[in-house]
Amino acid sequence: MTQTAAPAATGDDADARAEAEADSAPGIDTDTDTGADTGSEVETLTPAQAFDALYAFAAPALVRQAYLLTGRRELARESVERAFHLAWQRWPEVAVDRDPAGWVRAAAYEYATSPWHRLRPRHRIPEPPPTALDDRRLLNALMGLGPAYRRTLVLHDGLGLGLPETAAETEASTPAAANRLLYARAAVAARLPELAEEDELRRRLEELGATERLRTAPKPVAVRTGSERRARHWTRAAIALTVLVVGSTAFTLHRAPDHYEAPQAPAATVPGVPPRSGPVSLSVEDLELRTKLNGMFGRGSQRLSPQLG
Repeated sequence: MTQTAAPAATGDDADARAEAEADSAPGIDTDTDTGADTGSEVETLTPAQAFDALYAFAAPALVRQAYLLTGRRELARESVERAFHLAWQRWPEVAVDRDPAGWVRAAAYEYATSPWHRLRPRHRIPEPPPTALDDRRLLNALMGLGPAYRRTLVLHDGLGLGLPETAAETEASTPAAANRLLYARAAVAARLPELAEEDELRRRLEELGATERLRTAPKPVAVRTGSERRARHWTRAAIALTVLVVGSTAFTLHRAPDHYEAPQAPAATVPGVPPRSGPVSLSVEDLELRTKLNGMFGRGSQRLSPQLG
């Protein structure tokens, strides 16, 4: 008797049989997704390395955006530097944020649009305007907007964020952000009719930030060092203020009265007794009374008691 040959397996059956044999074979690891079979390990960054990478990625663009918000080159650089100072101080919070660059951007925008800069003497000195006439006109139109409208326009048209993201970053509702954006576009178009088109406005905003020579913030190592030095300074100032308050409180408690003292009654005139207004010459009756009192034997108040007879 001859044995009949088995029919040839199709491609799908062969693949299924090979996979089943691989699963049933002992000591064979078929997991190739994580690369564990090669023994490779995922490289982890230190906090300083992660901060430096974020700084190198976001700092140059943030300086250009802050310049569109402020119109001042030095204030734009300072805003980005202060934002990264704050990010390094709160790095455990920033590192786990879903958008670390957005966290730093929000901090930089808040510092750049702070109204307190108007009180600084250096802020009152005007900076040289852009060289190109079109850039000067666009920058003047931006500075004519309110801070909230300017920030909304830069985020949406300059940076390219969506309307919900722009509303969230400016802490406004989506309709409010849309109204601010429409108003800002209309105000810019009223002064620059050639920028009435949205695409042209976006292009000009990108060119204005790119053509200006802006000094980037210091190296990331210097930023981290400055942040740590600034944190130590404020910590020492807080400690000194606390010691001052505690010392003032202790001194006040030591000097304050610890019991009730009744107020003194107002002065009243005693009938028959002349007021003490200074040394005066005594009359004859006063002299006789003084001689009589001094000649009495008694002491104290007894000598003033009336004598009968």
